[in-house]
Amino acid sequence: MKLAEHYGHKPTNELPMLFQRILSNSTLDWFRRQKVKNALFSPFSDFQADGEDNDFDILESLSTAEQSPFFDNPETNSERAQTLRAIEGELLLLPNRQREAFLMRYWEDMDVAETATAMGCSEGSVKTHCSRAVQALSKALKGKEIKL
Repeated sequence: MKLAEHYGHKPTNELPMLFQRILSNSTLDWFRRQKVKNALFSPFSDFQADGEDNDFDILESLSTAEQSPFFDNPETNSERAQTLRAIEGELLLLPNRQREAFLMRYWEDMDVAETATAMGCSEGSVKTHCSRAVQALSKALKGKEIKL
C-alpha cells in the first residue's frame, strides 16, 4: 500500500528497489515496536519472582530480561552471520562506484542527493549505480541460494 500511495508516480524500473526498501523498513519497524511494547507494557508482576524481598528494581530486571528466542537461537544467529559474510563478500566484488553508491544509500541511509554530492556525480548516476549493484547482489545471492 505504501508503494502505491507514495511512489505511484515513479518510473516502473524503480519500483522493485523501492518495494524492497519499504519492506525492509516496515519489518525493522515492526520488530522495534514489538521490543518497545514488550518492555513498556509488561506488568511489574512478570518481572518480580515470588518470594523476593521488597527491594525490587525494574531497571535491573529489564537489563537482564530474556530476549525473544528468535534472537537467542544459536542456529539463527549462525545463519545470520553466514548470510552477512556472504553479502559482505559479494559487496567486495562489486565495482568501486557501485559499492560506494550502494553502501551510502542503503547502509548509511543517505538520500540520492547526499550520495550524489559525496560521490561527485549526478543523481541519475547514483540511481544507476545502485540499481546495478542491487541486481548484481541479487543475482549473486540467488546463485548461493540465499533468500532475504
